[in-house]
Amino acid sequence: MLYRELPIIKVDDETFAPATHPVVEEMPLSVTVNGRHTLTAMTSPAMLREFVVGYLYTERIVKDLQEIESIRIEGNTASVLTKNPYSILTSHKTVLSGCGGSTSFLDAGRLPAIRSDLTLPAGAIRAATKETLDSDLHRITGGIHLVGLFDGEGKAIRIAEDIGRHNALDRVIGHGLLAGIDFSWTFAVSSGRISSEMVRKCLVANIPVIVSRGATTTTAVEAAEAGGLTIIGFVRSKKMNIYTRWERVRGASQATGSE
Repeated sequence: MLYRELPIIKVDDETFAPATHPVVEEMPLSVTVNGRHTLTAMTSPAMLREFVVGYLYTERIVKDLQEIESIRIEGNTASVLTKNPYSILTSHKTVLSGCGGSTSFLDAGRLPAIRSDLTLPAGAIRAATKETLDSDLHRITGGIHLVGLFDGEGKAIRIAEDIGRHNALDRVIGHGLLAGIDFSWTFAVSSGRISSEMVRKCLVANIPVIVSRGATTTTAVEAAEAGGLTIIGFVRSKKMNIYTRWERVRGASQATGSE
């Protein structure tokens, strides 16, 4: 169960009454790599294997799925063995549910560039955003983020729910790795703000487009432009803002006179 009914006092104008309300679950997940504690993530208790795989990959602890020998999850602990015994971080990290990211400084020059010929119609972007946000858990609790991974035709590959949007992105990336998905022919949709950390994870995974119903940041835009990633924000009704690499949205180049 991803939520619990907790007792509350419900206030309606001047009326106070006892009631219950569904509250999303949060748990600490301790991750050890080759016997060394590497990460403690505050996360939702679902798709833990996918989260661990995605996190190891987007943090460049492993280069691909084949470098992981085993993952054992018991309670609040995930133990990972890799083929390279030195595939560990130099310090412990705690990923909080509110932010999710662990990179304090983004050096876009050291990140890989997107390698993809993907282009998308605006209608597929709007439809994918609507599908991602259609979550019973979000309607019940109002306390989660959603990230969807879609193929180039707009078909959902996986939609993940988590208290942190970065965790949810790691989950769909982990699912994609386990399923053998070619990320160059995919795009990601997020319910929350597109931060520089979200951009970094997409660049590492070679996901060419990231979409959100919300905003982005200047650092995210700068890193995305340098790495060839398309950022699309404020996807609501028939509207959207394309911040970078707009040539991946069919018809957008008309606005610049390049078609």
